[in-house]
Amino acid sequence: MMRRREFMTLLGGAAAAWPLSARAQQGERMRRIGVLMNKAADDAEGRAQVSAFEGALQQRGWKLGGNLQIDYRWSAGDASRYRSYAAELIGQAPDLLLGVGGTVVGALQQATRDVPIVFVGTTDPVNRGLVASLSRPGGNTTGFTQFEFGLSGKWLELLKEIAPSVTRAAIIRDPSQFSGVGMLAAIQAIAPSLRVELSAIDARDTGEIERALTNFGRQPNGGIIVTASAAADHHRDLITTLAKRHRLPTVHAYRYFVTDGGLIAYGPDTNEPFRLAAGYADRILKGEKPGDLPVQEPTKYQLVINLKTAKALGLTVPETLLARADEVIE
Repeated sequence: MMRRREFMTLLGGAAAAWPLSARAQQGERMRRIGVLMNKAADDAEGRAQVSAFEGALQQRGWKLGGNLQIDYRWSAGDASRYRSYAAELIGQAPDLLLGVGGTVVGALQQATRDVPIVFVGTTDPVNRGLVASLSRPGGNTTGFTQFEFGLSGKWLELLKEIAPSVTRAAIIRDPSQFSGVGMLAAIQAIAPSLRVELSAIDARDTGEIERALTNFGRQPNGGIIVTASAAADHHRDLITTLAKRHRLPTVHAYRYFVTDGGLIAYGPDTNEPFRLAAGYADRILKGEKPGDLPVQEPTKYQLVINLKTAKALGLTVPETLLARADEVIE
């Protein structure tokens, strides 16, 4: 049996050790990440993306509210908010910034050349001046691209394959974005060989989208390509509704457009870059420099087809296309 003096000594030692442990935990500096999203705060896809980011950070030992705080700003695809939100995040004295989309990253770089920036969802970061090179980004910025402009031509090929009668294609894009110009150019380069006439539609304004697609849909043999942009993302429900109303087969850049009722998509996984970005964030917060971490490109693209939408449009999806699909929604 333990003697009373031994017990009191043991108890006293434990009591003395507890405050030391507590003080050690309290003394650990909380790190802060600022995130500038190009989606709305209530966007389900945006929420899934930040959940992937937070989950990957937690797997690496970061505890939200413990040793890590994340501040979010949601721009809902409105480029006019980027600079003000970037300034707000810098005002929080972050240890690192995560930016979604090239225009967002440009706004963050204008706000700081010191705070490390990790990006996702950016196209051609070298030519748009965000990094010096893919292998050695230099400066305070690195991250994960979404695809090359050349992929955009594939969308027109898919439109003709799933809807061979298409001779006119409306290209929904954001002309204010560097990527919007590049993607349209890639589609224009291949259009003559497929004998398709193109019409560009500005994705930024709800009224303009509705008027343009309504007018476009009055003529036969039309189809739509929705290029990757925050604006098109924000208006995706409207675009999908109008495409169905006017019976216009539509090709999208991302899977979630098709799960929401779009016809076909070809593009990268949109959650994986956020998980990868968490890995870079972890390394940078532990001392590595962003300029030494190479920019990474997608290694896989998803082909997703919605058979229910195809049936509603009166389309028979070729067996050769179904065989190549990564996912078929029935």
